[in-house]
Amino acid sequence: MKFLRQPFYNAYRLILQNPKYRWLVILGSLIYLVSPFDIVTDIIPFVGWIDDGFIATLLVSEVSQIILEQRKNRRAKSTSVDTVSAS
Repeated sequence: MKFLRQPFYNAYRLILQNPKYRWLVILGSLIYLVSPFDIVTDIIPFVGWIDDGFIATLLVSEVSQIILEQRKNRRAKSTSVDTVSAS
């Protein structure tokens, strides 16, 4: 099973290195979660919720990655400004 999942994951990570595509994934997952159409209908208990859970997990992970990167960049900028002002 891992041999099927790993190439998909690698391609997904490669696509998301471009910030434009990352925002498309976030927007697409928001639209999917709000829309009444599903890959697996929610009428089937638990099975219908798995795809929604997967998409929600994808959304949360991407938004948290963006927030972490912004915090890291702000810290790097403030450190470089402090170093320049101390000189």
